[in-house]
Amino acid sequence: MAPVLSRSLATPSLASLPLTNPNKAFNLRTAFLPPNALNKAFSCSRLRWKLEKRNNRIAVRCEASAVAEKEAEETSGEKFEYQAEVSRLLDLIVHSLYSHKEVFLRELVSNASDALDKLRFLSVTEPSLLGESGELEIRIKPDPDNGTITITDTGIGMTKEELIDCLGTIAQSGTSKFLKALKENKDLGADNGLIGQFGVGFYSAFLVAEKVVVSTKSPKSDKQYVWEAVADSSSYVIREETDPENILVRGTQITLYLRSDDKYEFSDPTRIQNLVKNYSQFVSFPIYTWQEKSRTVEVEEEEPPKEGEENPEEVKKKKTTKTEKYWDWELANETKPIWMRNPKEVEKDEYNEFYKKTFNEFLDPLGYTHFTTEGEVEFRSVLYIPGMGPLNNEDVVNPKTKNIRLYVKRVFISDDFDGELFPRYLSFVKGVVDSDDLPLNVSREILQESRIVRIMRKRLVRKTFDMIQEISESENKEDYKKFWENFGRFLKLGCIEDSGNHKRITPLLRFYTSKSEEELTSLDEYVENMDENQKAIYYLATDSLKSAKTAPFLEKLVQKDIEVLYLVEPIDEVAIQNLQTYKEKKFVDISKEDLELGDEDEVKERETKQEFNLLCDWIKQQLGDKVAKVQISKRLSSSPCVLVSGKFGWSANMERLMKAQALGDTASLEFMRGRRILEINPDHPIIKDLNAACKNAPESSEAKRAVDLLYDTALISSGFSPDSPAELGNKIYEMMAMALGGRWGRYEDDDEVEASEVSAAETDTSASEASENQVIEPSEVRTESDPWQD
Repeated sequence: MAPVLSRSLATPSLASLPLTNPNKAFNLRTAFLPPNALNKAFSCSRLRWKLEKRNNRIAVRCEASAVAEKEAEETSGEKFEYQAEVSRLLDLIVHSLYSHKEVFLRELVSNASDALDKLRFLSVTEPSLLGESGELEIRIKPDPDNGTITITDTGIGMTKEELIDCLGTIAQSGTSKFLKALKENKDLGADNGLIGQFGVGFYSAFLVAEKVVVSTKSPKSDKQYVWEAVADSSSYVIREETDPENILVRGTQITLYLRSDDKYEFSDPTRIQNLVKNYSQFVSFPIYTWQEKSRTVEVEEEEPPKEGEENPEEVKKKKTTKTEKYWDWELANETKPIWMRNPKEVEKDEYNEFYKKTFNEFLDPLGYTHFTTEGEVEFRSVLYIPGMGPLNNEDVVNPKTKNIRLYVKRVFISDDFDGELFPRYLSFVKGVVDSDDLPLNVSREILQESRIVRIMRKRLVRKTFDMIQEISESENKEDYKKFWENFGRFLKLGCIEDSGNHKRITPLLRFYTSKSEEELTSLDEYVENMDENQKAIYYLATDSLKSAKTAPFLEKLVQKDIEVLYLVEPIDEVAIQNLQTYKEKKFVDISKEDLELGDEDEVKERETKQEFNLLCDWIKQQLGDKVAKVQISKRLSSSPCVLVSGKFGWSANMERLMKAQALGDTASLEFMRGRRILEINPDHPIIKDLNAACKNAPESSEAKRAVDLLYDTALISSGFSPDSPAELGNKIYEMMAMALGGRWGRYEDDDEVEASEVSAAETDTSASEASENQVIEPSEVRTESDPWQD
């Protein structure tokens, strides 16, 4: 095998000589290369050579076949095969484990941070490990020209044996061994800041790289080793670093030779800077990236000669400024993780500034909480209540938000969650969660199935309710009023979806009431203002506050000074129905049957029922299947009647909401509508007249038409929609015509009527005025048995 001379081992002239035959002598003129230089060059290459002087020429005979082969082996390094079917696992990592290629940088920076953490911990007992270079830092240098990116740390480094163990076997690393040793030896301490994910995370480099070169030097070894591997290979090479220019003081340098389709994106300095700020902004150690910058410098320029001055004796110069571009290191992670500090040492302004910068907000938060949980699961968190709600209502039912940022050891993992950390009714909460117990390559499946995540979720929800409760109890009432306007409907959704937290949600609810139509009232205030004999919390669900104030259901309750909750948002009724009780008081819908107010006179009720029992049966016969039954009302004082829902049927408000559903169940709607009940007010004149009519003229068509109109009117006043609005309109027109017909007199314009005929008609009318005054209209005739007489 022919020897190959490296350019670093010989002069350019010598390096360019072809050495195709090791037994052939090449004649070099003395003037071409001095013997001393030739001697030195071959000495550096460690080739055996013979120097002979022939006719003032130098003959070099290279007897180097065996030596060259040995050097080639040393240059290429020692080849190792991956263990545990790593090539197959590599394919899994590259194509399945990570959803985005960009996470390779997060993983490699995390590994660098681990190495620095480990060195810092060990240097406490062994200061000599730091050596002359005490700086603990990470530097990232993208090279767009060559399509590479280099990540260098000054951490603990690795020996040759550690290279084989750490990078030759999946899920095996010095860090994981170190963690195991710490658990076994309690004297070393419990919190040293190690993640222990090096084994899998390192191979994420092959997401973007076709070749990876790792150069590392441990302070425990005098030698520096280089690990090389290419993608889709079943082996790797380890060699000793001999180039003085590449020797590290301490730590690890990883060079990625990017794939052709990834060169443009991941060798861009700006892109790398953004990725560091997104994923590794809160890493404990400084991270520097190689960036192009500009600066203004002062330079001297020759002044052009003045007009008429051809050969000036002195060249005049003037100072001016210009902008020049240059490359330098720039710190990428200036913001420090506020959640790692003691809450007692952090000022309110610092929390607000962190919130605005992290979540791109311009308003201060309404509240915040900073806490650390210990025990079975340990994590730190800072949570915020935003100063304003979402701009659209879709966020109420959409749990996919980017409001919670999950970190593992200050390394950003994700902000794309689907209810894993927070239920969707608390999706408006913003904050950061930093866990020590989750892996860096956590996936959505892991989040959904992890017991650790379930414990974290439970504690996060509890802390959020404590924060909201603190706002509600604040002396500044405007803060909670603002919170309720923005996020009240979220808590109502929690009443429906989270029965386990009803006790925490219910005290936070606010409603308008019949006694507080301008200010919101809490359920605690409602219960406190209740009469001792009141056994229930009464509510009425409508589509607006105005409708609630004028609803006939309220009449008797207002008369008795009983407070009623107004549920005016679509979600309110379902939320209250899911609560069922509060402080042993049952929620009662006053628009449903069997309303008990607690002060009924049984004797009077029995007498009234007996008197109007025939009327109830007669009205039910006229209405047929439109109502389930007709009964005497306990809730009316001024209205003649009202339509109420059955105990298990839909209220008018719920029926309206169900009709609005795009995929509403028509059959179910018809069934629930059949449970309406008509309640009549026995003290109203109309009901008294109808009672007389059913006894004296049960077949009267006018009485039957009055019942139909009464039902349709009750339908509307009770909040229901009429089955046929046009038919209802015709009934009203007919009644108006009967009431108004001819009362004020009217003339119909007719083009065919002559003026003389009109005049004659007027004359006839005048002549008959006297006789008309003596005519008795039939409508004025009343008898003692007339059912329409008052």
